[in-house]
Amino acid sequence: MVASEVRALFAVASRPEVVSLAGGMPNVSALPLEHIGEIVQQVIAEQGATALQYGSAQGDPVLREQICDVMALEGIDAVSDDVIVTVGSQQALDLVTRVFVDPGDVVLCEAPTYVTAINTFAAFQADIRHVAMDGDGVIPEALEETLTRLAAEGRPVKFFYTVPNFQNPAGVTLSADRRRRVLEICRAHNLLVLEDNPYGLLRYEGEAMRALRADAPDNVIYLGSFSKTLSPGFRIGWALAPSAVRAKLVLAAESAMLSHSTFNQMVVGRYLSTHPWREQIKDFNEMYRERRDTMLASLETMMPSGTTWTRPEGGFFVWVTLPEGLDAKAMLPRAVGQRVAYVPGTGFFASDEGHRNMRLSFCYPSPEEISEGIRRLVGVMKSEISLRDTFGTASARPPAGNDAPSPDLP
Repeated sequence: MVASEVRALFAVASRPEVVSLAGGMPNVSALPLEHIGEIVQQVIAEQGATALQYGSAQGDPVLREQICDVMALEGIDAVSDDVIVTVGSQQALDLVTRVFVDPGDVVLCEAPTYVTAINTFAAFQADIRHVAMDGDGVIPEALEETLTRLAAEGRPVKFFYTVPNFQNPAGVTLSADRRRRVLEICRAHNLLVLEDNPYGLLRYEGEAMRALRADAPDNVIYLGSFSKTLSPGFRIGWALAPSAVRAKLVLAAESAMLSHSTFNQMVVGRYLSTHPWREQIKDFNEMYRERRDTMLASLETMMPSGTTWTRPEGGFFVWVTLPEGLDAKAMLPRAVGQRVAYVPGTGFFASDEGHRNMRLSFCYPSPEEISEGIRRLVGVMKSEISLRDTFGTASARPPAGNDAPSPDLP
């Protein structure tokens, strides 16, 4: 097990003087906090004896029914018996890996991919292989070529992990044509798909996409979460799996944590039944859209020549490619010295890639902070470009003065 590059930044990024474009923390300021407080009181007053007791490892039956209603917005026709509630979708990812992966088994992921997925697969000693992607998501031809090559090597693949909507970290969305093709390829190779979809309802433009699970219910395990559309503090996620797999996931959950927080599940369930949550998601989308537009406009106005970036239709992230000769990881201490934080691209690959990339998050800072953060970042980049042009390599000089790295930065 290794430390997450995102988590390692939290101590630095949380300083008030630092503009953090790093962590993908939802902005819960738009939540109806008074109403949620009332719900908490109601659950204690009316269901306290049950809410404060042990519960089922599969999750509260009422909440599982409501989760099916949420998934229906993306075309999924599900029954609550096939839903297992988890401690965020991260635990669902851990449970699926625990059930399917033995040391040395091959797992396929997009390149780049979610950093904590890499850490989870690595913790179970999986052999992580990447599949190339572009602005329309994973490239089907690259997926098929990889599967064919691994089959020739006698290396069966346990599953293909994908974040198809507003991908973390790249911000891109798998196109409709490619969704069909990816499912066809995986079906032909008898390959399970692990669809991680925490951002799917956070769309700021364009049309909603059907979930992969909606078109391949027997071949896809779907992971969802309320962390982005409600609050991460409740730690409520879920997995939707074929019945035989779901039963194994429940056993794995029982061995991991016995049961979930019944209280948290009942609070979330009552929120879904008493609050217009679809309208609440629209409010979130309006707030995040403004922040995304501010970041894209700031990048367009300020970034030096040779810099490129993705233009997400939703989600939380923009993926930046730096000019030749710049290294995002090497540049980070200087950026923190100039009071701006980001996540270097190297953390999103199982191999030694991503040095010219960084993930910028627009979900938490205000629009004014985003513009200021980009201004500070551009100042650091221009300094690095000057060093590159002078010495041939950026970051060639030792840090000094206010360029010195923070002692809290690992």
